[in-house]
Amino acid sequence: MKFTQDSNPNLNLIRGYGDGELRINGVTFRSAMIVAPSSLRAEAELIAVTDLNLGHVDRIRAFEPELVLLGTGHRQIFPPASFGAEFLRAGIGFEVMDTGAACRTFNVLVSEQRRVVALLLV
Repeated sequence: MKFTQDSNPNLNLIRGYGDGELRINGVTFRSAMIVAPSSLRAEAELIAVTDLNLGHVDRIRAFEPELVLLGTGHRQIFPPASFGAEFLRAGIGFEVMDTGAACRTFNVLVSEQRRVVALLLV
């Protein structure tokens, strides 16, 4: 799926997703990614929701988000409750959805200048 182009080159926007890849701005990634409005971090070891651990929580929290989106691939798969609870304890919103929905939601929230971070599995 393709998205329309935004005029602000300083923001990370997800231009497309599918077939095991994410297209963020002009670059294609074939691994899980942590995406913040102005930062990217590859998470090559993250293949499935069952691979999530507290290290991922720490790396995401370093971006100081107000909301975290977890995109779990083609289907919505909930992580262990303890994973999401780490964000909720810190007062950070946490939502789980399939990766397509997470990409679309991320773009909308970035356009609203929200402090959102998405962890996207491909």
